[in-house]
Amino acid sequence: MKVAIIGGGSSYTPELIEGFILRRDSLPVKDLVLVDIEEGQEKLDIIYELSKRMLEKAGSKIKLTKTLDRDQALKGASYVLTQLRVGRIEARAKDESIPLKYHRLGQETTGAGGFAKALRTIPVILSIAKDMERLCPDAWLINFTNPSGMVTEAVLKNSKIRSIGLCNAPIGLQRGLADQLKIDPKDLYVEYVGLNHLSWTKRIFVKGRDVTEELFSKDDFVEYVAGIIGGHKGAKELVAALKTIPSYYCSYFFFEDQAIQKDLDNIKEGKGTRADQVMALEEDLFKLYASPDLDEKPEQLSKRGGALYSEAALSLIESIHNNDGKMHIVNVMNKGAITGLPHDGVIETNCIVNKSGAHPIASGQLPRGSSALTKAVKAYEQLTIEAAIDGCRQTALLALVSNPLIHGADKALDILNDLLKAHKPYLPQFYSKED
Repeated sequence: MKVAIIGGGSSYTPELIEGFILRRDSLPVKDLVLVDIEEGQEKLDIIYELSKRMLEKAGSKIKLTKTLDRDQALKGASYVLTQLRVGRIEARAKDESIPLKYHRLGQETTGAGGFAKALRTIPVILSIAKDMERLCPDAWLINFTNPSGMVTEAVLKNSKIRSIGLCNAPIGLQRGLADQLKIDPKDLYVEYVGLNHLSWTKRIFVKGRDVTEELFSKDDFVEYVAGIIGGHKGAKELVAALKTIPSYYCSYFFFEDQAIQKDLDNIKEGKGTRADQVMALEEDLFKLYASPDLDEKPEQLSKRGGALYSEAALSLIESIHNNDGKMHIVNVMNKGAITGLPHDGVIETNCIVNKSGAHPIASGQLPRGSSALTKAVKAYEQLTIEAAIDGCRQTALLALVSNPLIHGADKALDILNDLLKAHKPYLPQFYSKED
């Protein structure tokens, strides 16, 4: 088995390396290739050396290589993992700060920030898929690159490559809920529906028994769920009415003003945007990674975000490779599993996974109170995908106007023009050769 990691110089890679080591018996990887772009050479070199030390310490026989040649990495691969960021962290900083000028949310995967990231990312991922059609047509593309749902939908609709989208939020929610209920995660099953970063835990089962109503009748549980979306005024009452667990990304929609104010306060206090904070974290991480004495994943990586990414990604690959039919919560084409969402739209939900892929478990209607928001965001996502591919400014404007976090065509137009200008080098589809 050959696995190619595109974005191999990512700070997340050591967690993947640890995962491959832990699964040496069930996931017989022979070749592991880390690939990146020229601008990422320095980080790729650091990650490669650390990964090599980790594998040597574990006595692993995996052949590890690094390259800037994507063709070399993809040729003959069985699995391709994408964890890239077009424009690097500096682009994320612009995604977050530009919308704030208009008092709109600039979060990296929702609102205008996620919109800009999708425009930059989707053409690059599609170029990777095209290369895979040529070099490893039977491989699986496991995508962790955000916005994961939109990226996965673009691949499934515009290439022949088999792809599954991944996010660490579902496994994080499950582990947190198991801790709250003081039970073994293996005894917990959640019915998880919605979209990537706009999802809802519809029902909760403990050892096969539906305990949803029982849990939501308890004030301390309602308070716990309210804390997931920030614990702001009105959160408990909202959770009690929903009787579902919203993902923490839902807080940006339910408590938008508070999220914007927090970002503005952080900038005023000199903390910068989340991207600025991540830059500082990554600088410290790579100093650690570069130490020749480090031969394991450092604890400091947990502060970066993306916890349990390795667990989610490699257990998914394990299920495909071993045809074990286990349940995973991933991003796949709907095909009628969730009523009311487009048949050809990607959703995030419970799936049975085997060698033929991820098969969504039918869950019917979205929970009461979540349907309108989820449908609106899916409409925005599909317009954004279209704009990212065809470079049409009119479609891009329609996408932003459709996003529930933008509010107004005037603001949408200003934000669109600013984002297109700021990211011009990464958005050739929106510019003619003369521009």
